[in-house]
Amino acid sequence: MQPKNNPAIQAIMNEQEFDEVIQKCSVCHVGMVDDDKPYVLGFNFGYKDRVIYLHSAKEGKKIEILKRNNNVCVEFDADHLLFARHENVACSWRMRYRSVLAHGKAVFVDEYDEKIEALKIFMKHHSGIDFNYNKPAVDNILIIKIEIETMTGRKFEYIG
Repeated sequence: MQPKNNPAIQAIMNEQEFDEVIQKCSVCHVGMVDDDKPYVLGFNFGYKDRVIYLHSAKEGKKIEILKRNNNVCVEFDADHLLFARHENVACSWRMRYRSVLAHGKAVFVDEYDEKIEALKIFMKHHSGIDFNYNKPAVDNILIIKIEIETMTGRKFEYIG
């Protein structure tokens, strides 16, 4: 949906552009529901075929929150550029960006081979390298899988 009365703000409407924004990011922000309060953390992540993979220690506040309510919102933003239409006019300064919001449910992955696949996607995203993993290291981490149910995006003052 195109925001009204502001041509600088445009909706991202296609899967290719969603993927472009996500692939440019090294960190995403995951919003969780802690009873009646929001709780947001930054994560490194892996992404493939509308699935987000996170890794974590097996214990902690976020794990307890997700056990109670696994609904999440994941935010990605990229292509930031600060610029001014008129350098001496404060309100003319703007931040160009593209962003994506993805909603889904966080699921803990227990199956060993699925954890390995998630780690491969994760490390390929960040390093471009295929790694091998040893069992003690894999057994020691928690993989959180988020299948994207809905996705929206927007770009502000974005050219390209």
